[in-house]
Amino acid sequence: MHQIVANPVDSARRWWVLAIVVAAQFMFGVDAFIVNVAIPTIAVELRASATQIEAVIAVYLIGYATLVITGGRLGDIYGIRNTFLAGVLGFTLTSLWCGLAQSGPELILARLAQGATAALMVPQVLATIHVLFVDGDSRARAFAVYGIVLGLAGAAGFLLGGLLVTMDLAGLGWRAVFFVNVPVGLVIITAAWRLMPSIPRRRGTRLDIPGALVLFVGLLGLIGPLLFGHELHWVPSVWLAMAVGAAVIVGFVRLERRVALRGGMPLIDLALLADAAFMRGLCAVFFFFFANLSFYLVMTLFMQNTLHTPPLRAGLIFIPLALAFIVASRHSGMWARHRGSLVLIEGCVVQVIGLAALAAMVLAVKPSSASLLAVPLAVFGYGQGLVMAPLSSAVLSTVQTSSAGAGSGMYGTTTQIANAAGVAAIGAVYFAVQSAASAVIALLASFALCVLSVAACAGFLLWMRRAGNA
Repeated sequence: MHQIVANPVDSARRWWVLAIVVAAQFMFGVDAFIVNVAIPTIAVELRASATQIEAVIAVYLIGYATLVITGGRLGDIYGIRNTFLAGVLGFTLTSLWCGLAQSGPELILARLAQGATAALMVPQVLATIHVLFVDGDSRARAFAVYGIVLGLAGAAGFLLGGLLVTMDLAGLGWRAVFFVNVPVGLVIITAAWRLMPSIPRRRGTRLDIPGALVLFVGLLGLIGPLLFGHELHWVPSVWLAMAVGAAVIVGFVRLERRVALRGGMPLIDLALLADAAFMRGLCAVFFFFFANLSFYLVMTLFMQNTLHTPPLRAGLIFIPLALAFIVASRHSGMWARHRGSLVLIEGCVVQVIGLAALAAMVLAVKPSSASLLAVPLAVFGYGQGLVMAPLSSAVLSTVQTSSAGAGSGMYGTTTQIANAAGVAAIGAVYFAVQSAASAVIALLASFALCVLSVAACAGFLLWMRRAGNA
């Protein structure tokens, strides 16, 4: 946990600091969704394969997930302000690199670097809120602002992506979705340099560099073959690479145990791996997010490539989903206080209903009537909001206060690993079925996997609920 200091800045200034750090969080959140709308255009201009466009999304998440805990540690060692500035500068420069990319492989490499720099920037956002907002009332208001920003980032990403691609500013086309981060990043850096306080570093914190490297290699070995398997016709070497990745992940746990025995600071809190309630919660988190970004990827590809929906119109069709998500997020927090995890299970049911309605409409809708998809999409978005908003609280409530920081790090890492794995696996199924049958059947197969994943999430949540009442 980050050290709490009393009143490091005056009351008025800390709200300006909050605006600065949540602006960075907003930029990161927008970037996770804005690319989805631009993906079909990127694929055409860069002549990128299906595998490469999946990787453009997945490696961003892998880079972030494998380094986010290390990013938090760097904030403890070098100071929240310094690490935040370095992260925003890195994110700005790598965004520029993404916009300048001339090929699919170059864009993939740039996105990996972008995710890695986000891992420096994003952990400092929550750390800053924890440090600057000590009293209960102001902290609740600060986290409310943070939650609203998370919800709005999705809507803004879809809308801004559609606008930028459609407007084709200065002939930049899809490149504008990355270039837009440059002026925003420079404004955030300037404001943070002037207003963000220097917060005392946490003494005794050390980096687990070998752990971070082994985790990165293991995840890349496990998820990477899912991205390239279809293109390589699932030759034996693909399965061998995945087996090696799984073995490296097992080795990572053993390495972390050795680090702890030597008196070091392992990347993860090993005691949490023995916490049955927490591990059930992480399984629920994994399956929920497995069906998250992957859904938006296949839905965007289907709308633009099969229904021939223009990018701006495609972005607008997703707006009711994002707004329904925000409304549900506000409802779920209040309902969860009275009904606990039952609200999350009900949210999973609503998502399945939305997916079923969406599948039925896909079979019936004509390309000219694609806007009708906004209705079942809104139902799905409302279900997502019911789950996502209170999910972290429900899972982390099982963790001892002394392990709250480590638990939060493992939660954040699991969400991004699941997002990346979902994009790789469900994306691979979509492209494989599309080649063998049709885009409609491919989308329905992807929906079926999403339903199974959401059902698994509900199952683990129900297990947690029953175990907690036992």
